[in-house]
Amino acid sequence: MSLPRSTVRLQLHRRYTLCHACEQVPYFSALGISHLYVSPITRARAGSAHGYDVVDHGTVNPELGGIEALRALAARLREYGMGLIADIVPNHMAASAENDWWWTVLKTGRDSPHASWFDIDWDPPDSALRGKILLPVLAQQYGPALESGAIALRFDEENGNFFIQANGAHYPVAPGTVRPPRGGSMQNLLAAHDATHPVSRQRLHRLLERQHYRLAWWRCASDAVNWRRFFEIGDLVGVRVEDPAVFDAVHAGVLALYEEGLIDGVRIDHVDGLADPTAYCRRLRARLEAGSARRPPGLRGQPPYMVVEKILAPDETLDPRWPVHGTTGYDFMNDAGAVLHAPQGEAALTRLWERVADDPSPYPAVVERARRLMLERHFAAEHHAAARALLDVARADPATRDWGGHGIWRALGELLAGFPVYRTYIDAQGRSPADTAAFEHALGAAHDRLHGQHDGDDVALVYQLDAWLGGEPAGQEPEARRHARQTALRKFQQLTPALAAKAAEDTAFYRYGRLLSRNEVGADPGLLSLDAETFLQRCAARPPHAMVATATHDHKRGEDVRARLAVLSEAAVARDWSQAAEQWLDEDARRVPAAELPAAADRYMLYQCLVGAWPPDLAQDDEAGVRAYVERVGAWQAKALREAKLRTSWFTPHVGYERACRLFLDAVMQAGDGLARLPAMAGWAQRLAPAGAVNGLAQAVLRLGVPGIPDLYQGTEFWDFSLVDPDNRRPVDYAAREAALRASDDAGPAELLADWRSGRIKQAVLCRGLALRRECAGLFARGALLPLRAQGAAAGHVLAFERRLQSQSVIVVVPRHCAGRLAGDGRPMPDPAAWRDTSLALPRRLAGRTLFDVLSRQPRRIDADGTLAAAEALRDLPVAMLATR
Repeated sequence: MSLPRSTVRLQLHRRYTLCHACEQVPYFSALGISHLYVSPITRARAGSAHGYDVVDHGTVNPELGGIEALRALAARLREYGMGLIADIVPNHMAASAENDWWWTVLKTGRDSPHASWFDIDWDPPDSALRGKILLPVLAQQYGPALESGAIALRFDEENGNFFIQANGAHYPVAPGTVRPPRGGSMQNLLAAHDATHPVSRQRLHRLLERQHYRLAWWRCASDAVNWRRFFEIGDLVGVRVEDPAVFDAVHAGVLALYEEGLIDGVRIDHVDGLADPTAYCRRLRARLEAGSARRPPGLRGQPPYMVVEKILAPDETLDPRWPVHGTTGYDFMNDAGAVLHAPQGEAALTRLWERVADDPSPYPAVVERARRLMLERHFAAEHHAAARALLDVARADPATRDWGGHGIWRALGELLAGFPVYRTYIDAQGRSPADTAAFEHALGAAHDRLHGQHDGDDVALVYQLDAWLGGEPAGQEPEARRHARQTALRKFQQLTPALAAKAAEDTAFYRYGRLLSRNEVGADPGLLSLDAETFLQRCAARPPHAMVATATHDHKRGEDVRARLAVLSEAAVARDWSQAAEQWLDEDARRVPAAELPAAADRYMLYQCLVGAWPPDLAQDDEAGVRAYVERVGAWQAKALREAKLRTSWFTPHVGYERACRLFLDAVMQAGDGLARLPAMAGWAQRLAPAGAVNGLAQAVLRLGVPGIPDLYQGTEFWDFSLVDPDNRRPVDYAAREAALRASDDAGPAELLADWRSGRIKQAVLCRGLALRRECAGLFARGALLPLRAQGAAAGHVLAFERRLQSQSVIVVVPRHCAGRLAGDGRPMPDPAAWRDTSLALPRRLAGRTLFDVLSRQPRRIDADGTLAAAEALRDLPVAMLATR
């Protein structure tokens, strides 16, 4: 099987299994997909909705149908000339009784054969945790939990083992710490450890103290956990996949699936969490390539496909040392969104937000505050662990031993607060130029913050940390000091990605609401728009087989929500929106008692959500439909408020404030009485919808045309007005999509435009574009991207480029910023007259030729001087892909 030409991401779980995916293979083939790209298929915790809480890397999840279902899916895919890419999770596993490796560590501690497989600090500063694992799993503090009976000793008669039950979960009992009765009954022994009586409760406490773990209140995790978590999730434990034995155990299953020909490649989840991503990618690539010779005939010799889940900063590129095909496409999702936003509305939107939030802080300041909160409240244990590792480095040299632990902790916090990328990739070879640039940025920011302080000066110490963290080569240092530096660097590099993700995506994105369409995974909300030239430069530099995505299982809001909200950035729309929003906010304050009124920033972000995610086919007089929509938005609202961590949070929910926000939402969406916002919300959604649909189609065609592998997220071949997880993982109606695809096979532009709200037009554009990619596979895999110059009155409103390979060409044309240029008949079509004299300068070799628009299925004649009028290129549909024949 060759490398992917196009992929579709499917979220598997017990209600949508490998068997269900198998049923959809004919549809995906007809749509033009070459490979299914599925969420993790290894055995996860029972009932897992996502598969990232792996408990057994060597078994295909029985809840998904097991190995036989996987074989059936692979066989079905081969019938259609298709392949399969699997998501793998090398960074972490579920800290669960279902995980045999974890269970043995809890049971026998350091004596477990898997004790070194997990990233556990067995010798933390807290003497009470020496040789133990902190388990922050209790709903209340340990003492009250013990007294209440929430912790109990139990006996499993089936396997003859004692276990501890706490909060409904099971934990092992170390061998020899409980002796079965000889003359007495098992019932009496259990009663002797009954927590409801003081004497037996003390006996149970002593038993718990003899275990290799310590049960604790869940809020202890951020301060005291002594093992690496996935982000701040207390039931996902980091795996030391850098150990060759652990690597082999984690990957034996997936390598066997590859050799059997059941999968054709992998998507590596959270590669930044690994100790050494560069070495990991090299090792996995080598193992996959070694197994290629053992694959079934017809699949041997084909390169394994490897992509990494990686967030790139705006000016960051993927490390060229990694032998992978690219990222999973968050970088393209950012660029494609930004190029569809107009810079003209930025000033108005910024002024409005600063007034609404009563805070002039730009986005970088917002995210820095969030980083400091994360370090103080959510990653305190990881921050202290990295600081202790750096203190060990200091103490190993007489020249630096006087630096104190608290000072190092303080200086490290300053360095982390302004770190500009998710992580660096410093290894034995030292820093790359990109690593050096990241540290220089962080050092400059820390220097500026600290320089003016007069009661203590940490500037010198910050620069010393830089030297220890790869800024100076280790040279001929003693082994102990070199090892201490390696440990410190590993802890630092594994902390920064978790800190970046939680501070930005899961905090600042919910605090900074200038325009929510830019608050997306992989994006920078402080950067509203991107010019066409820069966009095309970035696209041309992207690896040719990297994924290019516009929706994912992690997105904050669907691709067409973002496309619609982008219309608010256009100058005239931004002006009108600002006036309307200010009027709503003022009326809110007059009509709602101050004690019941949500903060203005929360109300403004709610209004954006209501307008942006309004379903295209929802009428405001559809009471049931509006109620269902309110429930969806209410779930988003509750999550958004807690993620912001300003007036409520997951840790300390403010029930009163959350209730006031929900009552406000209900009042806003009532018809006629009270705040009476329903007509306004529906009206604004109706106003933005046609231009938003143009943006949505433009976004789809850009994904089809640029270098890379277009990735489709499940169901988004129709309009995608989903909100954040779990809303974006709702069941997909494939029967409707199959019927629409059949009906659209011969549909002309007029029919598709007349029915545009159904989503058929988007599906037809994707299907026809994917068919072109199949027909011209070599061009899209190896062809150059060449920008085309637009000229005329509306030149800034069209983006065009050529894909060329030898004499073969495809011309891609999409409109931009067209809210004021639509035909006015409710369809997502620019008015032909609005293009006036605007034209595209095509290569001279195309002069006088006729090209074929595969989307509208209409010919396009190029003028004798090599120009193509924009009105002609976009005569039948708002987007075009013109191919030579």
